[in-house]
Amino acid sequence: MAAPHAIDAMDREGMEAGEILTDSSNGDEKRPQFGTRFLTDPRQVFQHNAWDNVEWTVEQEAAAKKKVLENSEPLPTEKQDEFDCRANEYWNDFYTIHENRFFKDRHWLFTEFPELAPKSYPGHESLSESANAEDIQPGVLKQEHNNEGSTPPNMDAEFPGSSASYRILEVGCGVGNTVFPILKTNNDQELFVYCCDFSSTAVELVKANPDYDPDRCFAFVHDLSNVEADFPVPDESLNVLVLIFVLSALHPDKMQASISRLARLLKPGGVMLLRDYGRYDMAQLRFKKGRCLAENFYVRGDGTRVYFFTQDELNEMFTLAGLEKVQNLVDRRLQVNRGKQLTMYRVWIQCKYRKAHSQLQDTQG
Repeated sequence: MAAPHAIDAMDREGMEAGEILTDSSNGDEKRPQFGTRFLTDPRQVFQHNAWDNVEWTVEQEAAAKKKVLENSEPLPTEKQDEFDCRANEYWNDFYTIHENRFFKDRHWLFTEFPELAPKSYPGHESLSESANAEDIQPGVLKQEHNNEGSTPPNMDAEFPGSSASYRILEVGCGVGNTVFPILKTNNDQELFVYCCDFSSTAVELVKANPDYDPDRCFAFVHDLSNVEADFPVPDESLNVLVLIFVLSALHPDKMQASISRLARLLKPGGVMLLRDYGRYDMAQLRFKKGRCLAENFYVRGDGTRVYFFTQDELNEMFTLAGLEKVQNLVDRRLQVNRGKQLTMYRVWIQCKYRKAHSQLQDTQG
């Protein structure tokens, strides 16, 4: 096997929607919620590291479509099959090389997804209060353990975190850049966090982290694309599911079944949170010929794969999985390297979808 290529971080999450952007030389790492910083004067573009809701010109979008079309010839089927069969190997290699040094902890999640913010942690409101009123109905997110006396199937059985009343699962956890910020900032004993990854190397790194506490967290290896694989929790047991730049790593043909399987794990009223690559993101436009596997689906130099979504595609997947839209927005961000005077156009999609309460009410008659 050839050695994996060196990876440009900008080709992954590119100071990912997740990394905090420093706005001053004194290390100010406070980042406003998406949609609050607008570039009204192009002459001021290098005054900040990022600008929200950047409008693309007709010419810019046409150039992006042309670039994608130029690199739309897929690799031979046998080569695609090789990348599919060896996907686990490529991800293990990635984490063996980079360990926990590649991505920064995603403290930005508490800003973009208030559902993850600690209820009693100083500086944060309660879960129901911190959500946008137009997006989330009060009381929807914080479900009681027994949902007003009803017990979901298999909830009588013991499982990790079974005594907790609020449960979060991150799928595609990597080395814990989402999980550990949640645990570090939340001492609520009613909270239990699960995390899984396709890479056994990544999961071992999570467990080796000094902040890993088996009394509050359970890490396990799981192949999201294998819908027959068991989870360590029963259906209708989770309050929140988190997918951060992970669905895009699956083959497009396997995405719908995977989302539908995850939806079964949510309690009625539970939410699925997603942030992933959007169509014509800079990372997509940087792919050269010979890297396309299928339409809008590519393989990186290290063998890992990535898909670039539209809002409609994700809405259809979540809707078919029986979830209701709370939020589905495009984050068109202009990132700036002030030192090199470079501008980089990023496109991410952020979604929140909820499992309807009516599913519970129907069963109660």
